[in-house]
Amino acid sequence: MSRIGNKPIPLPSGVKYAMQGNVVTVEGPKGKMVQWIPEGIRVEQKDGHLHAVRENDSQSAIHGLSRALVANAVHGVTQGWSQDLDIVGIGYRAELKGKNTVVFTLGYSHPIEFPLPTGITAAIDPKQTRVTVSGVNRQLVGQVAADMRALRKPDPYKNKGVRYADEKLKKKVGKTGAK
Repeated sequence: MSRIGNKPIPLPSGVKYAMQGNVVTVEGPKGKMVQWIPEGIRVEQKDGHLHAVRENDSQSAIHGLSRALVANAVHGVTQGWSQDLDIVGIGYRAELKGKNTVVFTLGYSHPIEFPLPTGITAAIDPKQTRVTVSGVNRQLVGQVAADMRALRKPDPYKNKGVRYADEKLKKKVGKTGAK
């Protein structure tokens, strides 16, 4: 029995949903999200909530997944998703070039231009050391943040690099040298 799959999804006012085959379309104040769900799961609306209903017990493994995907879509079109990245290091910074390109200076011999996919926005603080990636699609926001982090992963010896804002690094000690 799926506990997550049986939880109702609150449907805020101003959010419309439509199901056509295996595709659920959710529209809200922040935008529109199209989410594919597996075969055998359908989404029904009852008294202001959405319910993920499976046809039989053979879909129990994907019941909770389907409900979570639809819940993420509803949350995305109402409040949106965001991920913060911290840039740590002397001379390391990021700046916005146009509306859809972030330029990183990360200690390499050249600046790195990172194009943003459609539906994703980036905001940079005045110190140019914090990047906030936001959008409607949770998976895409997470993937873009992971790609930005991969440009210069956090170094455990010097604590430099691009890291998530809530990421804790365990600093390693280097070699001690000759005595």
